Amino acid sequence: MKVSGIFVATGPSEAAMLGESLPQLHAQVDELVVVANGRGGRPASLPPDVRVLENEQPLGFSANVNKGIASTSGEYVVIANPDAIPEPGCIAALVEFADGHRRCGIAGPKMLNPDGTLQASRRSFPTIGGTIVRRTPLRSLFPPLRWQKRHYLLDAPIDEPLEVDTMLGAFLLMRRAMLEQIGGWDAGYKLYVEDIDLSYRAMKAGWERWWVPAAVVRHEYQAVIDKHFFTRRNLWHMHAMLRFLRKHPERLFALR
Repeated sequence: MKVSGIFVATGPSEAAMLGESLPQLHAQVDELVVVANGRGGRPASLPPDVRVLENEQPLGFSANVNKGIASTSGEYVVIANPDAIPEPGCIAALVEFADGHRRCGIAGPKMLNPDGTLQASRRSFPTIGGTIVRRTPLRSLFPPLRWQKRHYLLDAPIDEPLEVDTMLGAFLLMRRAMLEQIGGWDAGYKLYVEDIDLSYRAMKAGWERWWVPAAVVRHEYQAVIDKHFFTRRNLWHMHAMLRFLRKHPERLFALR
């Protein structure tokens, strides 16, 4: 089997989003699994060949991804958020690229906002200074997309594949051999930063991460923690960043 697809749906709102995204991914993969994360996560109707894994109690995002990975067998695994809609040919473009680059462990598509503009989904690994600005009221004074162009790779080419540090985890194609080598996603993360940690461990193990613009995904980036500073989700993000730094203390010296 070549490509397995995984959706994680937490609650009725995310389950409802699958009405548009699931048919698009279903048509492009060899098997598809929906991890229904807690009450209301199971979609109302599904094609008969789509399997559902139900959690009685919600789990963290990484734990759900690992559950999906363990239940599939494709050479490649696609993890997609319910609000990420791949355009026709997206998976084929990612697979073709990865097949031609044997050390490509993770391939990500070009992501477009609902208005068709380029989404800042490709990024460098975070630094202490940059994170402080993005996750505090300093963000209002120094808008990240204006002041942190290097982090978001805003000046990098957009019409050719680009090897990057990490990409937004809303839609990724991952090589199963890489996942097995590095131990999958770190289930110690509740939410946030787990995609950065995955890319960082992949990098340490010698796997490349590529942004592939021939593959296109439309994605309405929620950016909840970018809109408010003192919420439960911001606390989750802070805990996740602290976990990342405990695991990779050398990042403490990356100040810019």
